[in-house]
Amino acid sequence: MPESTRPQSPFAPTAAAPHGISRAALWTAAAHAAENLRPAPLVRDPWAADFLHTAGFDGGPPGDGAMQRLLPDYQVVRTRFFDDYLLSAARSGCRQVVLLGAGLDTRAFRLDWPTGVHVFEVEDAAVHAFKERVLDLSRLSCGRRTVVDADGTASWNEELRAAGFDPGRPTAWLWEAPLYFLHPPEVEAVVAAMTELSAPGSMFGAECVNSATSSSTLVAPFMDALSTIGLAWNWQIAEPERWWAEHGWDGAAADLYTLPYAVERLSPYLPLIGTAAAECVFLTTGTLRGAP
Repeated sequence: MPESTRPQSPFAPTAAAPHGISRAALWTAAAHAAENLRPAPLVRDPWAADFLHTAGFDGGPPGDGAMQRLLPDYQVVRTRFFDDYLLSAARSGCRQVVLLGAGLDTRAFRLDWPTGVHVFEVEDAAVHAFKERVLDLSRLSCGRRTVVDADGTASWNEELRAAGFDPGRPTAWLWEAPLYFLHPPEVEAVVAAMTELSAPGSMFGAECVNSATSSSTLVAPFMDALSTIGLAWNWQIAEPERWWAEHGWDGAAADLYTLPYAVERLSPYLPLIGTAAAECVFLTTGTLRGAP
């Protein structure tokens, strides 16, 4: 079947599986599905296996290096980290949550949200259609969920407003992964839009690639493998605090080895990768500069 010529989502990696879903989103779903079978999972996502089954997907990243072996457990740690960030943000007053490039995210259904949280999921219409088939009549755990269709021909910030987003209310934003698949000018544009729409008290969470490690023996082979399917980490930075400060946000990268669940899950890989796994990406959170 020829690939669709319709515009692609600005949030999706270029290499997409059936239904327009990024392979990266399906790899995360696979990690969640495996995690859900553990006796005490860090992430409970009962829809993940259904996403994989419905998509007919049972693969993983190309290659068989250290990063590929680490990736499922790292993805679970990343999800748990941003789960905790979003719940903390919501409890501190950000009752408006925006998931940019939401992919197969099910947080609107699986997190224990405080009362009155409105979750907006911004993603390509084809991905939303696929998700709704799987989610069907699943019960929300947040107060309200709104899907916002955004593709390469539309301005997602205008569509977000049209969907009921209120820029006068504090917002918790999340870019769990898609930022680094974009090119630097695209990142500048979407972060500027996020900043423009943010009221005092707003917060953000984002995964950023560490440019200082891209040529390391851990990361470089993984990048070479991803290039075979048309994926690349296009946006990389060296100093996340400085970069986000220059764009209007006070941010800080987490030290994963201070988080007990991360230490427990990632420590078995240390003889293979050392501490490099925690240094090749930044799990970054922060607040709007000048906010109270």
